[in-house]
Amino acid sequence: MHDNRSIAAMRKEYQLKSLEEKDVDPNPLKQFGNWWQEAVHHGVNEPNAMTLATCNAAGKPSARIVLLKGITTTGFIFYTNYESRKAHELAEVSYAALVFFWKEQERQIRVEGQVRKVSEKESDEYFSVRPRESQLGAWSSPQSKVIESHELLQQNMKKYYDQFNGKPVPRPPFWGGFIVEPSLIEFWQGKPGRLHDRLQYSLDENKDWIIHRLAP
Repeated sequence: MHDNRSIAAMRKEYQLKSLEEKDVDPNPLKQFGNWWQEAVHHGVNEPNAMTLATCNAAGKPSARIVLLKGITTTGFIFYTNYESRKAHELAEVSYAALVFFWKEQERQIRVEGQVRKVSEKESDEYFSVRPRESQLGAWSSPQSKVIESHELLQQNMKKYYDQFNGKPVPRPPFWGGFIVEPSLIEFWQGKPGRLHDRLQYSLDENKDWIIHRLAP
């Protein structure tokens, strides 16, 4: 067993930056883009890694790390197997939450919003630029299903390697993208004494973004 006292005693003092209303963009997706550019410039490790939380019709949540693969003027795009657990849950409840944590900059971004599939054209375009091994992996893995062994995946990989040998690998019909279209985005900046900065953007009834400061 772990020593809970040592876990509880873990502390980090945040003191790199502050977050003021006067300094942020009135559009949260543009503000995300500003922070994104800073994260890339300062070498944040895997800034595109994000927690995706979904929920099934019975109200049971699940979460996992996925990779952001696109940012548009309307939302955040990721790709997955449409037969996976996350995809089945999104079919039942088309609402999700994302969390980015960039510890090198003491920053966190929370996103909540409706989710829909991207167009087949968009999925085709992204799939076509994936590494060939990743393309074959999409065909080979029955994502989220129980399998007997890792050898099954290797056998599937060989089967599809042979099937598409010398030819472009087409996108599987069960694989594609989702876009999370936010109705709420929160930007969190760590501060000393746990008096962190939290600015929350939310859509009002006119679909305008409203900014509120939240207590940490």
